[in-house]
Amino acid sequence: MNTLKIVSYNIHKGMSPLNRLVKLDGMANALATLAPDVLCLQEVQGQNLKRAMAFNEYPTQSQHAWFGEYLQLGDSYGKNAEYEHGHHGNAVLSRFALDPKHNVNITVSRLEKRGVLHCEILPHGWGVPVVVLCAHLNLLEKDRAKQYQAIRKYIACEIDERAPLILAGDFNDWAKKSTDCLAGLGLVEVFECVQGAHPATFPAKLPLLSLDRIYVRNLAVHDVAVHSGAPWSDLSDHLPISAVVGLV
Repeated sequence: MNTLKIVSYNIHKGMSPLNRLVKLDGMANALATLAPDVLCLQEVQGQNLKRAMAFNEYPTQSQHAWFGEYLQLGDSYGKNAEYEHGHHGNAVLSRFALDPKHNVNITVSRLEKRGVLHCEILPHGWGVPVVVLCAHLNLLEKDRAKQYQAIRKYIACEIDERAPLILAGDFNDWAKKSTDCLAGLGLVEVFECVQGAHPATFPAKLPLLSLDRIYVRNLAVHDVAVHSGAPWSDLSDHLPISAVVGLV
């Protein structure tokens, strides 16, 4: 195994953009065609009793476990927001041995509960674990500025600077400031590296804003893609992004 395919996707809790239809089957089928080795998901519903009662096709198990079974990937979940009828957060799924480490609370507003899920994977033949951080940041720029600082501190203090590192997720970075805010950590944003610009990923039907990111460290970027058009435009409100990377 010389390369890894990383996919990052905000699944909008498995629902269509207006929350009228359950789209989990379509999402899983589409993700299977991408054959990800590492899958970073945001807005993953750990439980939603209301939707389970309202929709016959809504799974009774957590969505991270459901995707894991469907795609035959190991899964880990970090709960960020909890409410009376359920909870949601981020998930990391992997084709390789998956070691959950920590869910980092980066909440800075009572209106938005956010986190960074830290896992490690061991790709076949690599001989070195890869750190995977799956993140979801706030909508407001002033909140994101604080969250970038929290992420910077966590990476600087908790992650071996020699370790291969993936930081992926929904950054809500419409202002395109994430790279400057994370400068000094040795991170490379994969689309900036290959294409010189971030792709538009939101809204899925007519993408105008570039919200989603994949950063890597101590990894070479071989290819990148934003997955648009059918069927993606009729699934979540975000488009998924992917990158193929290998050891430096």
